[in-house]
Amino acid sequence: MKILPAQPSLTEQVYKVIVDEICSGALPEGAHLVQEQVAARLGVSRQPVQQAMTLLKADGLVEEIGRRGLYVTALDLDLMRQHYEIRAVLDGLAARMAAEQVRSSPEAARAIEARGKSILESGKAAVANNDVAAQIDHDEALHALVYDFSGNALVARTAEPHWRFLRRAMGEVLRHAKLPREIWRQHAEILEAIVQGDPDRAEQLAVDHDLEASKTLYDALAEQQAKTA
Repeated sequence: MKILPAQPSLTEQVYKVIVDEICSGALPEGAHLVQEQVAARLGVSRQPVQQAMTLLKADGLVEEIGRRGLYVTALDLDLMRQHYEIRAVLDGLAARMAAEQVRSSPEAARAIEARGKSILESGKAAVANNDVAAQIDHDEALHALVYDFSGNALVARTAEPHWRFLRRAMGEVLRHAKLPREIWRQHAEILEAIVQGDPDRAEQLAVDHDLEASKTLYDALAEQQAKTA
């Protein structure tokens, strides 16, 4: 029996497009989302748009304001910091477990190094091209790689909702701040510690990376919101 490769549903495709537009600023805070207009713009029926909006509401990216309709929400800075605190624990655990896995398997070390370096190069290219959506995609891909090599499938599943929320915060700051190159330098350090089979260093670097990102994002976004208040 031939197994067909899984394809994203229309709902997933619409969801991804709108998330990317929110993250890139094409749909800023307060933007009114009219389902008929979104459907016409994307060339789909209203049903996948309606389903995508349900997912976006669950993720806190859009909100329904009475009879006025759906709007892109303001970013909650305290909630963002809480998401990062949880992700720091998960990322630290994943980095430690991945380093422990590769320490006993030279083959695994070579595999994560090769795949990781490829993602690092793609991420740096996205920075050079000032492609915010691609930067976020490659950032997620590198962390997903570490989750995969942790040997614990629950890590990725547990981290997923925090990533969905944090895409928005990452997009806001990557458009304005000069930190993308530093982010990828830290990614390279985490990957190196994992490849070298150093669980303690890998965990500490991963935790520091997330907590530093949280503080940088919080400070930058608070400053932006103060300017527009």
